[in-house]
Amino acid sequence: MTTAATGTAATTAGLASTPSRFLNREMSWLEWNARVLALSRDAGAPLLERNKFLAIFATNLDEFFMVRVAGLIRRLETGLGVRSSDGLSTRRQLELIRSKGRELAQEHARVFLEEVQPALVDAGISILLWDDLQASEQLRLHGWFRERVFPVLTPLAVDPAHPFPYISGLSLNLAVLVRDPETGTERFARVKVPNNVNRFVEVQGGPEGTSSFLPLEELIGHHLGQLFPGLDVLAHHAFRVTRNADLEVEEDRDEDLLQALERELSRRRFGPVVRVEVGETMDPHVLELLVRELDVTTDDVVAVPGLLALSSLMELMAVDRPELKDEPFVPATHPRLVDGEQQADVFAALREGDVLVHHPYDSFSTSVQRFLEQAAADPQVLAIKQTLYRTSGDSPVVDALIDAAEAGKQVVVVFEITARFDEQANIRWARKLERAGCHVVYGLLGLKTHCKTALVVRQEAGGLRRYCHLGTGNYHPRTARLYEDIGLLSADPELGADLTDLFNTLTGYSNQTDYRDLLVAPHGVRKGLLARIHAEADNARAGRPSGIRIKANSVVDEDIIDALYAAGQAGVPIDVVVRGICSLRPGAQGLSETIRVRSILGRFLEHSRLVEFVNGGETEVWFGSADLMHRNLDRRVEILVRVKDPAVRAELSGLLDLLNAPEVVRWELDANGSWHQRPDTAGTDVQSELLRAAREKGTVA
Repeated sequence: MTTAATGTAATTAGLASTPSRFLNREMSWLEWNARVLALSRDAGAPLLERNKFLAIFATNLDEFFMVRVAGLIRRLETGLGVRSSDGLSTRRQLELIRSKGRELAQEHARVFLEEVQPALVDAGISILLWDDLQASEQLRLHGWFRERVFPVLTPLAVDPAHPFPYISGLSLNLAVLVRDPETGTERFARVKVPNNVNRFVEVQGGPEGTSSFLPLEELIGHHLGQLFPGLDVLAHHAFRVTRNADLEVEEDRDEDLLQALERELSRRRFGPVVRVEVGETMDPHVLELLVRELDVTTDDVVAVPGLLALSSLMELMAVDRPELKDEPFVPATHPRLVDGEQQADVFAALREGDVLVHHPYDSFSTSVQRFLEQAAADPQVLAIKQTLYRTSGDSPVVDALIDAAEAGKQVVVVFEITARFDEQANIRWARKLERAGCHVVYGLLGLKTHCKTALVVRQEAGGLRRYCHLGTGNYHPRTARLYEDIGLLSADPELGADLTDLFNTLTGYSNQTDYRDLLVAPHGVRKGLLARIHAEADNARAGRPSGIRIKANSVVDEDIIDALYAAGQAGVPIDVVVRGICSLRPGAQGLSETIRVRSILGRFLEHSRLVEFVNGGETEVWFGSADLMHRNLDRRVEILVRVKDPAVRAELSGLLDLLNAPEVVRWELDANGSWHQRPDTAGTDVQSELLRAAREKGTVA
């Protein structure tokens, strides 16, 4: 070990005794969702887009409680709780999460009730109560209720003969109090609001150019007398539960991972309750019954004004009011993939050099999808090997793989069937691929396969040639229009050899950990990044050019953060653009003065991962599927790929320049862990700038 490297290690070791150098992971996640909520408060944004961010916030918070909070509760109950990297006990983390989560949920409800909903009304989009309806519309909805809703409702009584019913996770329910007029006895019943009918029922007969909706629970609540004939309906209150939805598949015990996963998915429905949402006007006696029967404490209850389950606001995006939405855009076809008025031969284009695609600005369908479809149809293609983590319900990518297999090509698919909340769809796709003759494998035991790679082997005049795609996003055509991701299409022989070795590791038996142009987790990504961070520190101490720029979804890993602190103390300028969680504390005196952290949120979900090292003046750029988190570095198969093509490297460096420019609209993290929106006046919107650039350089797909 060199003297400089020894100095870096010593500095890092000196930091290890101060847990306050880390920000809490869970609280940082909640701060990210608060930034999402802030997008709904932007009065300058299209109104229905603000409404959409309210729905996204709600969905995010649901998943956070279903997975992260559920995991902390399970640790506490089993006595396996450990302190977080910032020194907090599991119990204390839960206390902070519940407090902050309740605060955010109430602010979420307030923004809808006081800001977005009134603006919707002014724009002619109303969410009404029953008493707001005209008599003619009430009459129509009486009939609609009898025909479409009443037959699927099931009132469930609670008494000595009827135990408290099972309440499914994330379902909307009505807690109903009824009284027998003859005996005066009061009873409790539960009615589930159907989830196979739109939450917001369209109301007809309003002025032209307006849209009105009645919440389904409001319609049911008005008709409860039909469900409890002969009884007096005293009151009804909406409530909703969130259950533990994290899966623990015993892969080392089960020979068939598919069957093991299906068993665990059936158990997910019955996970313990981790949150109960109620309206703030709920009768205290009803709330007491729910707390007792659902086996929770009052700490698990979140009371909010107005409607529950605001994730359903996404339904309003179907309203035909284009002036209230973002201007539509058509992704451009990358200029290297166009030949006159036609799409170019992808393989011929790649033989001339690498092609970097940046989604959603560059079209997925005319680049990555076209690459796979051309491979499936080309008689000279002998084999296609691909990883799949998530894909769409009508996936043209899967269709191309099936076509290739049916044409006699060897098709190998490494399918990650345990991708959270997509498990059922992935099981169906895996079976369909197997029936078509594809070789489907589920990766390495105990590791999720999260890397995004495809390899095409083609017979050409000079012998076999390999073509590759490596990306940061899933092979998912729909999210490729919503998520910001980057991908590389290449015919580089060394990269093709690397992917061949990687697929052999994923499908067979291999202990290979070293590659030519890849860093592969769980063995190589952390090690490779740490070596390069330490090298930047050495360069700074020696007076050579140094610098690190990172773009990631999350920065959590303590080893990486400590190395960044040490590099910063050596004088390395470090810029981090993080979408979500950041446990790194920037700008702290004596710790991280040279480190800056910013977050960019907008119309598209920033999703690409990118790292640049100045490297003494010989800049290295890497991108790939891995975030700087324990799960990515230790428990998943992830890749980072070195960018060798100078033009591609310059393009990615230019992207980092734009993301870190002083005039762009962003959030900045301070040493206290607080986020501040900058600039205070109008600034440049990164995504709008990239859309403009895409229109200028590309051809409409």
